[in-house]
Amino acid sequence: MTTATKPKSGYERWQDTINNAVGDAKWNAYDCEIQTAVNEINRHLSGTPGYSPLDWRLIKAMTWVESGAENKKWKSRPIQIGNTGDPGFDALLSNKEGGDLILPPTWKSHLNHSNVIAFPTYNLRAGISYLLMKMAHFSIQRVDDTDRHTYKVTVEAGDTLERIAKTHGSTVEVLKKLNPRAHTLHPGQVLEYRKAVVKKVIVGWRPVTTLGIAMYYNGGGDPLYAKKLDYAMTATRKGKSAVCH
Repeated sequence: MTTATKPKSGYERWQDTINNAVGDAKWNAYDCEIQTAVNEINRHLSGTPGYSPLDWRLIKAMTWVESGAENKKWKSRPIQIGNTGDPGFDALLSNKEGGDLILPPTWKSHLNHSNVIAFPTYNLRAGISYLLMKMAHFSIQRVDDTDRHTYKVTVEAGDTLERIAKTHGSTVEVLKKLNPRAHTLHPGQVLEYRKAVVKKVIVGWRPVTTLGIAMYYNGGGDPLYAKKLDYAMTATRKGKSAVCH
């Protein structure tokens, strides 16, 4: 009696694709571009608290999961950011979620909707930036200005500490610290202040793991994303990477 072969699941068929990719040079087409981009953003973020250098192979594995060389989008959107209906790229450029703190200055002028969906070099950089934006912990903090001179301002009718701070480039916290007795303001009163701003800063990072990427980059769209990423990471280590100069 012939035993019927059990049809392969979608995940198993995907595994076959990845297994066949090992040793296939076209699946390594972006190795050098990814390494360059990761080195650039690692240097840019190296001074932020708790930053661990990003492993370029993790980004390579992401491209294998997101598209792969058998997908027509591989040649333009290998990491699949900027697609129609995808809010990720808009969030990155909005400066409301911290994208301005993640993006290296040399990247900012090139990352627009047209470039990101048409050119792999920009698609990769947008995807890497969005991933790290989602992995960063941000906080609103007072940041001292490089100008440490103490200035004086005379209170006018209707002034508040908030108004004075905003007008003179300081903060309420600084004003209170330098003028501990200024509980009630009155015209003619002289206050001291220093330059300071309140802004968003990076204070730490989530671990960049396959599970974290599945949660924060994929956003739960594919329940097998972390499993696929683990499998792709293992596969990329089996094959030879492109030789970069």
